[in-house]
Amino acid sequence: MMELIKAKGNTYYFESPAKVGLVLLGDGTCVLIDSGNDKTAAKRIKRTLDEMGQTLVAIYNTHCHADHIGGNAYLQAQTGCKVYSPGVECDFTNHPILESSLLYSAVPPRPLRGKFMLAEPSVAEPLTADVLPTGFSLLPLGGHALDMVGIRTPDDVLFVGDVVSAPETLAKYRVAYTFDVGNYLASLDTLRGVKAALFVPSHTPPTADLTELLDLNEAAANAVAADILDLCRTPRTHEMLLKALFDKYGLTLTFSQFALVGGALRAYLSWLLDTGRVEPLITENYLYYKAV
Repeated sequence: MMELIKAKGNTYYFESPAKVGLVLLGDGTCVLIDSGNDKTAAKRIKRTLDEMGQTLVAIYNTHCHADHIGGNAYLQAQTGCKVYSPGVECDFTNHPILESSLLYSAVPPRPLRGKFMLAEPSVAEPLTADVLPTGFSLLPLGGHALDMVGIRTPDDVLFVGDVVSAPETLAKYRVAYTFDVGNYLASLDTLRGVKAALFVPSHTPPTADLTELLDLNEAAANAVAADILDLCRTPRTHEMLLKALFDKYGLTLTFSQFALVGGALRAYLSWLLDTGRVEPLITENYLYYKAV
């Protein structure tokens, strides 16, 4: 794990649970795209950079989830590098407790405060086009997170964050975490019109053609929405729907999955409510969701 692989030109990535991009700027300095899931990953990255004689000057985060910003704090403390995150993701990078709190809708309990859900805070500034080195550009890819972005390097390598999940991940978990389903589907459509020499998703192998993955992820999201809508033909509460989905997909509920899949379920319900396909039904102080 953390093997450094050349993508193209001066663009590399560390093979890790959430890929970390590395771009050499040509003057002995370099930048990272995301930073891995924890201090251990960050130490391995730092060791590799030292061996290469490279000085880290900046980390550009695609979004604020812990497996993408988990190495920020260590690397920033060791190198003094700048950290940048897009939009509201910047606030969440500065204050990661916000992410766990968002998932749980309250102060997160201990099971949601481990390193996989709660990164160490780092000092982040807004990621905008004007802070990028020459030849870099940003592509808005919201939906999985509030303001996730893709980052294109001067070598025409496009790091696309968590916009697509691997086929085996979708087969295993069925419900990929999504914050805003409508925006997520729009981001998939956006990528259909984008060309790059190489696309680097965070959790599946790089590819020169995203079409198959885009189709697969769109179909998976629409299938989940259809299953929820079908379940709502009998009015159900959120908890009832969550159990029904876990039963249908043969999944086992854990506290973290309660937060992640439960949050994604609320995102789907928001989308179905806003598009007029389900309606709220309050009976005896229970909130049910009913298909229209």
